[in-house]
Amino acid sequence: MNYGELNSIFLAVSLVVFFVALLLRPNRRKVVVAVVLTIVVLSALTAVFDNIMIASGLFDYGGDALNGVRLGLAPLEDFAYPIAAALLLPGLWLMFAKGPHT
Repeated sequence: MNYGELNSIFLAVSLVVFFVALLLRPNRRKVVVAVVLTIVVLSALTAVFDNIMIASGLFDYGGDALNGVRLGLAPLEDFAYPIAAALLLPGLWLMFAKGPHT
């Protein structure tokens, strides 16, 4: 299994949890806007800091499990983790927190 396949599983689960949570809550627009902004910020931070860490030699990736697409030095697969977190964590929060949500 390569990183792309593994990431697709995590992203699919995250999307399902997030969309189920949206169906259960009012004020969906606020939640979607907040999550989209979070994804944009986390992706920008990932792009900047992954490139810095890879360029400085802190770590490197074995090329066999990567799809080969990179943004600078950062492999595209690195961006799946912050996107999955930005979907999964608010989704779980909305599903399991008690009280009114906006």
